[in-house]
Amino acid sequence: MIDPTKRAFLGGLFDAAVEAADAKAALRPHIPAQPKGRLVVVGAGKGAAQLAAAFEELWDGPVEGVVVTRYGYGCATQAIRVMEAAHPVPDAAGMEASAALFEAVAGLGPDDLVVALVCGGGSALLPSPIGGLSLADEQALNEALLASGAPIGVMNAIRKHASGIKGGRLAAAARPARVLSLVVSDVPGDDPAQVASGPTVPDAVTLADARAMIAARGIVLPDAVEAALGAAPDPNDPVFARNEVHVVASARLSLEAAAEKAEAAGIPAVILSDAIEGEAEVIGQMHAAIAREVVAQKRPFKVPVVILSGGETTVTLRHQDGRGGRNTAFLLGFAQAIDGIAGVTALAADTDGIDGSEDNAGAFADGGTAAAMRSAGVDPADAGRRNDAWGAFDAVDSLFVTGPTGTNVNDFRAILIEG
Repeated sequence: MIDPTKRAFLGGLFDAAVEAADAKAALRPHIPAQPKGRLVVVGAGKGAAQLAAAFEELWDGPVEGVVVTRYGYGCATQAIRVMEAAHPVPDAAGMEASAALFEAVAGLGPDDLVVALVCGGGSALLPSPIGGLSLADEQALNEALLASGAPIGVMNAIRKHASGIKGGRLAAAARPARVLSLVVSDVPGDDPAQVASGPTVPDAVTLADARAMIAARGIVLPDAVEAALGAAPDPNDPVFARNEVHVVASARLSLEAAAEKAEAAGIPAVILSDAIEGEAEVIGQMHAAIAREVVAQKRPFKVPVVILSGGETTVTLRHQDGRGGRNTAFLLGFAQAIDGIAGVTALAADTDGIDGSEDNAGAFADGGTAAAMRSAGVDPADAGRRNDAWGAFDAVDSLFVTGPTGTNVNDFRAILIEG
C-alpha cells in the first residue's frame, strides 16, 4: 500500500501541472481582436470542449463554430457546437465531425477569422480518409500505428499523408479567411504541426520522408492505405501566408508549475526533460536507475528531491486485449527496477486523465509495489509481457483515478526520493 501522505503529495503535483494548462488561463493572452467579418471557432482534441467554453467566456462578441472531443469529455457551451467521437481508434462520429469542421469554414471571406483550438487526441477524432479509402481503412491504419511502438512524430507524419483534413488541409479549406491556431501541445518539442496531426498547421515532412519512416521502422500498413498515401500541403504555400500559430500551454510549463509546488512544500525539484520518448517500460527502467543512484550515492541529486519528467512514451503491443496505457506500462517497469528500494515513491499519469484503455490517469509505485503484486498473485514481469499494467496496479489498489481533466499536455511523471 502506497503511503497516503506521499500519494497526496504526488497527486498535488499532478494537480498543479494540470492547473497550469487550464483552458481559460492559457487562452486569455491570445484572444484576438474583433474581425471585420465573422468569427468561426473550430477545434479538436481531448480538451477541445473546455477550450471552446473558455473562449466563449473570454470573447466579447458573436461567435459560431464546432469542436470535436472524445466521448465523455464534452462540456456545456453557449454558441459553439460540441461533438464527440471515438479515441484512440476513430469511428463514424469522427467522420461526421470532420465534415462539420469543413462545413464551418466553407464560404468564408477575407474579413472573416477562424480560430482553431487544437490539443492532443485530435488525430483519432478527425478521420477523413483520402483517395477512396474508407473509415475501416483509417481505423486499420490507426491500429497499425498504435501497435508499432513508433514515436508520436512518426505516427502523425504518416497519418497526415492518408488524411483529407490533417497537415494543414482544414486551414487551406478556410481560405481566404485568416486562421489563428491556438495549440495546447502534448508532443515532445512542442511543434504545433504535430499536435492532433496539425489540421490547421502544415509541416515540411514530405511523402518521401513518411515512406522512409515506414520503411525504417518496419511498419506494416494495410495495402489500401499504402497505395493511397499522398502528398501533404507545403507550409510555404501562399494559402497559409496570413495565418498565425501560438502554443498556449505545454508540458514544459506544467512541469515548471509542479516544480514550484514541490519547492513550496520544502522539497527541491529537478526537471529531467519535457520531451522524453521511447518504449515506456524501458524509460521506466531508466528513471529507476537514476532513483537508485540517488538513494545509494546521493548523486546526481541530493535527497530529498522530486524528479519530474514529461514527454510521450510508446508501448509496443504484444497482446491486443491488454489493459492500461503508456504511463502504467512505464510505472510497471519502474516498480520492478526499484523492487525492495526504500525511500522512493512515484506517480506516472496522463494529464488528460485517461491512460490508455481504462478509466485511470495512471498509477503509483514504491519499492514495495512489485512484492505486493506478487503477494496478490500477479507476476509483474508477466503482466508487462501481456500488456496488462492496469491489472497489476489494480490488484494492489495503486491506480490513480482523476476523470477527464479538460486538458492534455502529455505524460507527467514525479518521483519522490527521501533520505
